[in-house]
Amino acid sequence: MQNLETHPKSRRPVHQLEIERPDRMEEACGVFAVQALEQPVANLVYFGLYALQHRGQESAGIAVFNDGKVRLHKDMGLVSQVFDQDVLERMPGALAVGHNRYSTTGSSKVCNAQPVVLMTRLGPFALAHNGNLVNAAELRAQVDDGEVEFTSTTDSELIAYAVQQAVDGGLDWTEGIKAAASQCQGAFSLVIGTSDALYGLRDGYGIRPLVYGYLGDQDRGHWVLSSETCGLDIIGSPFVADVEPGELVVFRCGDPTPERHRWIEPTTRICVFEMIYFARPDSRFFGESLYSYRQRIGQILARESAVEADLVIGVPDSGIPAAIGYSQS
Repeated sequence: MQNLETHPKSRRPVHQLEIERPDRMEEACGVFAVQALEQPVANLVYFGLYALQHRGQESAGIAVFNDGKVRLHKDMGLVSQVFDQDVLERMPGALAVGHNRYSTTGSSKVCNAQPVVLMTRLGPFALAHNGNLVNAAELRAQVDDGEVEFTSTTDSELIAYAVQQAVDGGLDWTEGIKAAASQCQGAFSLVIGTSDALYGLRDGYGIRPLVYGYLGDQDRGHWVLSSETCGLDIIGSPFVADVEPGELVVFRCGDPTPERHRWIEPTTRICVFEMIYFARPDSRFFGESLYSYRQRIGQILARESAVEADLVIGVPDSGIPAAIGYSQS
């Protein structure tokens, strides 16, 4: 557990971990965040990450805001291995950001676990990222001003430093996040927490999903961000909308109306693997359950490539709905 406090003008990371050169990208991670007035939310984020466990099994982390400070706990392993009730009870706070990590190349170490927490002139923020950048080397050169000490090999940390530098350069949170996003190329669905607001942002292609819902009465302004709708379902949060491609949505504590900003003109190109593999079958995309979608894929395949068989087997488990659809046709 880390109780994170730094001088507001410090550009150094709030925790010191092993420093190594960038050698890894990450893609199908899970991000989750909750904001609720005067209500501990660490347990809710835990359950949200648990529902999103399929999106990342290497590491898990939660950053909780309380009285202007951030408490961060992250480690290697599954959500249930990283957190227990004792840890969660020592993380009070009404706003929290969580992350499950799945990586595709390079080493798997705790220094790469998220969320990333940094300090700015406006206070601390926590960032969780699902996706990977194609211009990580260029972004690293842009943010490395000689004072930055990188503590991970992730492109997520580069995005966090871009946000920090934009805010420390005089922008407010909303404009600073938009400015940082404009430096990024590739796939990035971001959840960012500050002491008084949550921010959800998707790249202009919408490659990775991001949705939001609310807790209790929507008029209370208690908000939830999740990579998939299954994360909302597990804590009883009604789905409101997708964070659209090229959109930044701002959720201020107690405000029942989110602020929606178009930060870049969108060209939707969602990753096909989300629909057929990454996402949980009980999640919903474009208003349809993925189970039904995958089942229809199997039915179409049967019409196009029918074979005589006694048994249809789905491999891996994500192929079971398609196998059922194939067998039914």
